[in-house]
This record gives sequence, structure tokens and C-alpha cells, in this order.
Amino acid sequence: MRLELIKRPQHSTLFSLLSPFIALALTLIAGAIMFSLLGKNPAEALYFYFIDPLREVWSLHELAVKAAPLILIAVGLSICYLSNNWNIGAEGQFIIGAVFGSFIPVIFPDFQNWTVLPLMLILGMVGGAAYASIPAWLKVRFNTNEILTSLMLVYVAQLFNDWLVRG
Repeated sequence: MRLELIKRPQHSTLFSLLSPFIALALTLIAGAIMFSLLGKNPAEALYFYFIDPLREVWSLHELAVKAAPLILIAVGLSICYLSNNWNIGAEGQFIIGAVFGSFIPVIFPDFQNWTVLPLMLILGMVGGAAYASIPAWLKVRFNTNEILTSLMLVYVAQLFNDWLVRG
């Protein structure tokens, strides 16, 4: 049995190099149009979105804190996409992982030693993986669409988190 490679459409090298810049230019144009329609100065608004967060060390720290989980999610999703599984419910899995990871310090606030952080990380991974297994099980058992089920579970996780916070 011979395995054949999937033939992908060939793009020019120039297009491959220019496509991120084209996407950035279109984003800036669309943003400028939207800010203009809202009656705001587009140059000033785009400055506050793209330049101002990079001006101070504190801002860079905050940017890294917010970007790190999103980068980890993107790396994990790239593995899903390579295996042709469409999991768009990463936000819900992230929320449930955070809830599981926060279990130890919330329930046992006096438990403070070097093992707390590794245990939190392990519980976060277990919680996110367990939540991700729901759409996988539904696909295997009932042949449901994993895109739909993983997306709908994001809303369930958000509502569960809201219930935990507000009651």
C-alpha cells in the first residue's frame, strides 16, 4: 500500500512573504474605517492599540501575561489542526483548566510549599483535557460535529465560571 502526499495548491514565494503584511494593512484599513464611523480619530485610536502597549516595561509585562496563555492555546490547537480535528472550544477548556488549577489554593489556603504550583499546573491540564474529551467522546459515540460541540461548551464553561464567581 502506497501513501500519497496530499497535494496543496502552490502559491508564489512572493505571496507567501507578503501575505502577513497584506493582512496587517487590511486590518489597519478596516480599523481606521470603523473608528472613523464611530467619530474617533483613527490614527490616535490605532496608536493606543498598537504602539502604546509597547512603550513601558510594565505594559510589556502585562502584554506577556495576557499573551502567554493564548500562545499556549494556539500551539495546542495547531496539533489538533494537523490531525484534522477542529477544536474551536479552547477558550472553554482554558476556563475549566483554570478552575481545576485554582482548586488547591482556594480549598486549602494554608497549604503553601513548593509543590503547590506544580500541582496547580497538573490539575489545570487534567481539567482542560477532561473538558476537551467531551466533544471527542460525543464525536466517537454519536458522530456529532466537534466544531459545534466544542464551541457550545465554551458557553457552558463561561456560565459555570460566572456561577462560581457570582453564585
